[in-house]
Order: sequence, then C-alpha cells, then structure tokens
Amino acid sequence: MEGRTRKDGELATNTDPIAAWSLVVPLKPLAVAKSRLAGATGDLLRPRLALAFAQDTVAAALACPVVRDVVVVTDDPLAAAELTALGARTVPDTPAAGLNAALAHGARAVRAGRPGAAVAALNADLPALRPAELARVLTAAGDFPRAFLADAAEIGTTLLAARAGSELNPAFGGASRHRHLSTGAVEIVLAGVDSVRRDVDTGEDLLAAAALGLGPYTARRHAGPRPVPGPVPGPVPGPVPGSVGGSVPDPVGGPVPAPVPDPVCGARPGC
Repeated sequence: MEGRTRKDGELATNTDPIAAWSLVVPLKPLAVAKSRLAGATGDLLRPRLALAFAQDTVAAALACPVVRDVVVVTDDPLAAAELTALGARTVPDTPAAGLNAALAHGARAVRAGRPGAAVAALNADLPALRPAELARVLTAAGDFPRAFLADAAEIGTTLLAARAGSELNPAFGGASRHRHLSTGAVEIVLAGVDSVRRDVDTGEDLLAAAALGLGPYTARRHAGPRPVPGPVPGPVPGPVPGSVGGSVPDPVGGPVPAPVPDPVCGARPGC
C-alpha cells in the first residue's frame, strides 16, 4: 500500500489522548560507529563523537514531555554504561542481524512489559535534538497507526513511530523514506523541527548540526582544544577543572582539554 504525507495543520484522525511514547535507539559498537566521519575527524575522535551524539540524543529524548522512557539497543559496554547513567534502559542486540532487526528487538522489549505501548524508533545521531521539537513530531505521529519523519536530505528516516496496536515494521537504511511510504506509514511534514531531522554521518552533516546548536556532549568534543591567547601577567593560579587550561572527564580515552566557548560550535540554546 502506498503511503501518504501528513501536512502541518491536517486534522487528526485519532481523537484519543496521546499516550507517552517509548523510544528505541539503536547504537553500533563505538569502535565501528560513524565510519564516514573518520575522514573529517580522524579515527581517534570518531568513536568519542559517536558516543557524544548518542548521549545528546538520549538526554534530549528523556527531557521530552511526551516520552515515557528510552531503550537503547547496543552491545557496546561503555555506551551502555554512559547511557544508563543518563536514565535510559539498555538491552543487548541479541538478533545481531542489522539495524532493523535491532529496532524490532527493542520494540519487542518495550512491549514485553507494556503491550499497549506506543513505540518510536529514533536515530542515535541527532546531536542538536531539542525536546520541544521531538514532542511536536511525536504528537503528530500519534494521529496515525504508523508515521515517520524524513531526514534533512529527504532520502532517509530519523524517526518511525507505531501507535499502540501497530507493529513498528522498520525499514531504515539508505533510501528508507520511500520504503516507509511504500509500507503505508504516513510521512509527517512539519516546519520548525530541523533538530529531529538533522542526523550526522559526515563532516558536512556535523557542521550543519553545529549551526543548529549542538548538545553539550557533542559541543565539548566538536569544539576541541584551542590555543589560549597571550601571556597572562603576574602569577597564574593552578588549573580549575572544566576551565580553559584545565580538563574535563573523558569516558573514551582519558581527559581532554576543556573547550573555549564558540558561537558556532557551542551548546545549543535552552529547549
């Protein structure tokens, strides 16, 4: 069945109150995640950014008012520990059969405890994600049995939602926008939800996300160390953790210099 597009302002077909959503976020082992970023960032920073993207995505999702919980499907022990510390639940990728099998597994894990749960799959690489924009997308998705949001390139998908009673039936990867339409999912078209559409696979994508305003985990890594200008006259006190010249904890590979604030690469404004 060919799908259709849900336009901004279209009347809802479901008048029942929208239940809180459970989100399923897939994450590859950090050692192999975001391979296309290596050319722009190098292999040392790439896994750190992959983790930071996931941390900003999960933190923003958990701050979203219509999100009940977040389940991360991953076999990476460090990522599992860091994302659990944020409040997510993690489950191993037991199927080990690719992205869509991992998402279906995560959806089953959610509904094993709450059979009537509304479930949405969300990419783990949305470092500019804003809770209010995610809430708008999920609220729109609740009007239909299955609905999705295309990525910024309008080729892939960043979010696929299934209301209670509907299977997620994910078809992510490559030209997934067309595949999700072909399975009958409704495309959500909303203005002002750029942060939910801006996934990051390349260096150019990361610059585009930075222009929107990165979350704090990615902002710290993307900014990186910068030289401190000029000598300072008189005695210089010792470094203060988290200040220029000090350090901040780094869960992947030890301490890194704390970034100098940057109007482009800094953390996003409040959500």
